Parts: sequence; C-alpha cells; structure tokens
Amino acid sequence: MARYRPEHKEATRRRMIETAGRRFKSDGIDGSGIATLVADAGLTNGAFSVVADQLAAQLNLVNDLPRGLASVESFLRDYLSPAHRDNLAGGCPSTALLDEIGRCDIAVREAYTDGASAMISAIARHLDDRDAAAATQRAIGLFTLLVGSLQAARAVTDPELSERILAAAYANAMTLATA
Repeated sequence: MARYRPEHKEATRRRMIETAGRRFKSDGIDGSGIATLVADAGLTNGAFSVVADQLAAQLNLVNDLPRGLASVESFLRDYLSPAHRDNLAGGCPSTALLDEIGRCDIAVREAYTDGASAMISAIARHLDDRDAAAATQRAIGLFTLLVGSLQAARAVTDPELSERILAAAYANAMTLATA
C-alpha cells in the first residue's frame, strides 16, 4: 500500500477545511454534517478548525488593506453589498455562523473570540493611530454593526427593505469610521 507524502495530507486537510467553511456558512455547523466528516478526516475539532480558518482568512483581507479612508470605504461598501448579502457560502463567517457559534463547545467559542478580537484590532488600526482606545471602541461598533446589519438584510423577505438596511448600515458605518 502506497503512503501519501506529508504535503498531500496537508493539501487534503486544507481542501477539507476550505470546503467545510463554505458548507458551514451555507448550511450551518450542525445542519451541514461536515463536523463529523472533518473529525473523520483526523482533525481534532472540525468546527474549531473551520471557524479559526474562516476568521483568519477574513482577518488577512482586512490586514492587507492599504491604510486610509479609501480602503475603509471600499471594504464597507463591499461588505454591505447585495452581492455579499447573497453569498452565504463565500461571505463573512461571523454573519453566517454567529447564532450557532454561541451554542458550540468552548473550543469553538474560544476560536471565535480570538478571531473576533483580532478582527476588531485590525479594523482599529485602520481607523486612528492617535487614540487607540477610541479606535478600538469604534472598531467594536463597526464590527457589530456590519455583522448584525448583514444578518438582518439576509433575514428579511422584502428586497426593498433589505436594500435599505444595507444602505443605512453603510451610512452609519461611515459615520463611525470617520468620527
């Protein structure tokens, strides 16, 4: 029987986590059946691995933004867009999974806490270098405004109301970002 090289195992693991991330966000952690599949693939905690990976990918996106208001505006516009609203599988892990993460075991919730804290710090770095405490406060407001607004825009059945939620969230997010 031929053994796979370590690179093959890591590539398989990476594909599993990326695929599970899309499935988690579209079908939920429990509704996807993926947690068992990931565990069967030899990962210690499938949901933990997937949540941590999804948050790290989003963090990298924010960290890679050039400094300045133009980048913040562009990020906010993309995040609060109809395209992002309609793309559960490819979108924000917080928006897709937050209600379930609160019911997960401590390892998953700690992975989320670490990811959310890192995201808030990354957002704060884009807001203001002069007053770190105020920037962090605004970043918490932005983070929660973005997540909650996108969840609400996804939840309503009235397309016009959904668009208005996104537009109002963008206006309020810009107010926070430029305060």
